[in-house]
Amino acid sequence: MASGGSGSEGDASTTLLTYKVVKGCAILAASAAAIWLGSEVWDRSCERYAGTGRKGSQWVRKNLRYKPGSTTEYLSKVLKQHSDSRKKRRPRIVYMDGCFDMMHYGHANALRQARACGDYLIVGVVSDEEILKNKGPPVFSEEERITMVKAVKWVDEVITGVPYEVTEEFMRMLFKKHKIDYIIHGDDPCLLPDGRDAYELAKKAGRYMEIKRTEGVSSTDIVGRMLLCSHQVSPFKRSKRHLKTKSMDKIEHDFSLGGSDDECEDEEYARGSEPSTPRAQTKLSNFMPTSRRLIQFANDVSKADKDSVVIYIDGAFDMFHPGHAKILKAAKELGDYLIVGVHDDDVVSKSRGRHYPIMSLHERSLSVLACRYVDEIIMGAPQQITSELLTTFNISIVAHGTVYESAAEDGQYALAIENGIFVEIESESDLSTREIVRRIVSNKDSFEAKFARKSKSEAEYYKQKTYVIEQ
Repeated sequence: MASGGSGSEGDASTTLLTYKVVKGCAILAASAAAIWLGSEVWDRSCERYAGTGRKGSQWVRKNLRYKPGSTTEYLSKVLKQHSDSRKKRRPRIVYMDGCFDMMHYGHANALRQARACGDYLIVGVVSDEEILKNKGPPVFSEEERITMVKAVKWVDEVITGVPYEVTEEFMRMLFKKHKIDYIIHGDDPCLLPDGRDAYELAKKAGRYMEIKRTEGVSSTDIVGRMLLCSHQVSPFKRSKRHLKTKSMDKIEHDFSLGGSDDECEDEEYARGSEPSTPRAQTKLSNFMPTSRRLIQFANDVSKADKDSVVIYIDGAFDMFHPGHAKILKAAKELGDYLIVGVHDDDVVSKSRGRHYPIMSLHERSLSVLACRYVDEIIMGAPQQITSELLTTFNISIVAHGTVYESAAEDGQYALAIENGIFVEIESESDLSTREIVRRIVSNKDSFEAKFARKSKSEAEYYKQKTYVIEQ
């Protein structure tokens, strides 16, 4: 009996010990989880309110009546230091997607702002099928749009074939596979055909950040510039029969010359002479260039060393497209430092026609500056290669592609050829600004309908927009 009782007491003590060990482990695990959760909540709160600006927390400044030398200044600095410290531990990964059709400096500026919101930017390029379903036909193919996005210097990674709507399934993939912290979009609405917000789920999840849209330009605006020109080259007085038989070569010729409402232009064109009553040049750009914008785009530019191999390439770079990106990449591979000369508007108009360039000098310069292969630009560069140009910038190689969108001036590269520093690069693409114009004009009805829809939404945006601080 005594022996049996002793065994029962031993079992009970073992059970009690096991219980205490399990209880202790559970308490320890719960404490660790509570500490981790509290730390995560604190980090997320500081991420939201600390901001990334040099002057500290924007939230503190906006909501707590920030005053230099006060408690709010101290709090702002503490939050900023915590945000910077957390960045060193784990980079913030942000995501932005888009169609990126008719890539322009507005797209590039959106990507620049998105990159400023984090430490690593992943960009999703919407598929052709999704664009056609939600917006209408794109001008550029998916491959061409991907090439353009990869060429932007603020982009760290590109994923392709993404949906137009950020669905729950797609958002889960972004969070788990790509470790995305925030999904970013401009302050302009992005609506689906049924009127829903394409980023509604991201906003509800609290993982959405908004940046300022770049005003004065959009893909719709650029298409509108070309459509207006195409209207000017399709005179109202011409008969239906004549319009039906008008060739694409004739349309492009009229576009470059500016067109006229006078039917006699066709007769003069048929005789091989230039129209006697040319239409004035069309300029539709609403862009207001500022020194700050140029500095923002040039902020990664470094200086060339004395021994650096400096490459120079010039051109109009109108409607910056994949052909431009590829030739600039090839040019950069020839040396250490790439300088791009961007010709003045008058020079481009003289060689290509009065409706060119589609984009102004400042717009074209920003597009070139946003390219990751470019180190420096010369705005309004001379058309002729001069001794002064070569000496001032210590140019070792003058390059040009095999595709010339406009004929070179007599002796334009004579000095470079004479000095044995001219290199002609085999162009990987034969795409040109004129080809882009042809794509728009040949499918004019579809683009006009798309332009009409987007113009209404953009007009509504500008009517209701409020001031937004740009990153």
